[in-house]
Amino acid sequence: MMKEVLIPTRDGTTIAAAVYAPESSGRFPALLAASPYRYDNNVLPAGPQFLWRETGPIEFYVKQGYAYVHMDVRGCGKSGGEFELLGRNEQNDLYDAVGWIAKQPWSSGKVGGLGQSYFCMSQWWMGIMAPPALACLGAYDGLNDPYRASCYQGGIPGQFFPGYWWNQNRIINRFPANGAAPREQKTDLDVLLAAHPTYDEFWRSRSAWERLSEITVPLYSIGIWGKIDLHTRGNIDGFRRAKGPRKLQMRGPPNAWAANAEFNSVELHEKVLLPFYDHFLKGKQTDWQQRPPVEYFVRGANVYKTAETWPPPGVKYQSWYLSGEKSGSVTSLNDGSLNSSSSRGSENTSYAYPNPGWVSGVVGFGPSGPPNFDPVRRVLTFTTAPLEKDLEIAGPIKLVLYASSSRSDTDFFVKLAEQYPQGNSQLVTKGWLRASHRELDPRHSTEMEPYYTHVNPQPIKPGEVYKFEISVEPNAFQFKKGNRIRLELANGDSPITDVLWTHYYAPNKIGQDTLWHSTKYPSALILPVHE
Repeated sequence: MMKEVLIPTRDGTTIAAAVYAPESSGRFPALLAASPYRYDNNVLPAGPQFLWRETGPIEFYVKQGYAYVHMDVRGCGKSGGEFELLGRNEQNDLYDAVGWIAKQPWSSGKVGGLGQSYFCMSQWWMGIMAPPALACLGAYDGLNDPYRASCYQGGIPGQFFPGYWWNQNRIINRFPANGAAPREQKTDLDVLLAAHPTYDEFWRSRSAWERLSEITVPLYSIGIWGKIDLHTRGNIDGFRRAKGPRKLQMRGPPNAWAANAEFNSVELHEKVLLPFYDHFLKGKQTDWQQRPPVEYFVRGANVYKTAETWPPPGVKYQSWYLSGEKSGSVTSLNDGSLNSSSSRGSENTSYAYPNPGWVSGVVGFGPSGPPNFDPVRRVLTFTTAPLEKDLEIAGPIKLVLYASSSRSDTDFFVKLAEQYPQGNSQLVTKGWLRASHRELDPRHSTEMEPYYTHVNPQPIKPGEVYKFEISVEPNAFQFKKGNRIRLELANGDSPITDVLWTHYYAPNKIGQDTLWHSTKYPSALILPVHE
């Protein structure tokens, strides 16, 4: 049974929520799910068609003796106020909502966090705000640094949040499933985010990453390898930086749609999350205590492995050097090589942009147009020889790149892929960096994980060679014997290859970049090899 309620907050704004509770009398632990997606849209199928239906199986939890509270964040659905994307009022609302829930006659006084994506982003703030009734967080698939994770990856403005996502959210709010109480949202997220291109107080106040160490309630951080464009690093960092009892599970769905389908399945919750909630919200003895600190799926091998830490102990970092020598295995702008020893062939590789063959971002089409396209034909590639044995990686990845440009700024879009003998490939992970945002923060950077300040962009001098340390999103993957490791580089991406996660190719990106690979300038891809 669903009941609509209004929750008062400290600044007088009223927050709307739906409470789904067992029909029997008694007091029940509650699961709080907070999002901008309107609880009255929950009548729609929880499937990939409605990618924002990320509540998990509500009825399953009600049958297990939980009250499920789906809250519309301020500025959305039937809640008051204006939307502010994780702003301080939204953070305070979470504290007030947890306190309100704990005082209800149907509540046991214990509340846990639940939900995927934005629901998970809200959970980091639940933990940081630390309302007394909050007992645990089931943080599935959610970023905690919106600047670095999506809005300005590597300092490059992304289109997901200000474009696709906000347009979708406005439609969700204008046309709710039951046709009642349409909501027109005044916030212009595109203008708002464009006004903050560096990591200023606007972003710092919205970055749960800055304050993850304040989370002391039990945390189950569950990440998705296929969500590298958005959420993957958030779950890893949530696990590594929080201070309370915590465990990490990195799962294998290959993309957002598969992750959405998995989270809305009963099986995931029955096997993975319910034992966690039952232990911390009901005091039951479950298998949660026996689970290892880290479980991670190895893509390619399709197996789960366990570890005490992330990255796993025993990882050895190995370098593959970019080379001008032809690999003879792929058609691209240069067909360069990756070698485990020194670079060979020409000392540098140049390309001019925009390439006249680009049609959609950096992708070109054949004569008949889509779907006849080759995603790497018009970008730079560096490819290994066929592997002599399986090669497994698990951990952080880094590209050390020496480069110069004819411009005072340029962008680097990095993709790591497994290339099959027939020329097809599978994307493994990505990285991004705008040259002017190369400044590292020594407080947070490590040898394998560059962390950029994004505070004071510095132009580069045209023609001068710079060393860039580019953080590539972490992953666990097994490259198969006979296949090749391929590095792809360009100054943009494409809505064809990158779908929702694209970066618009701006008209002012005109110039020529040169990548250097020689004894003097040893550009190298560094991988976390796990024997």
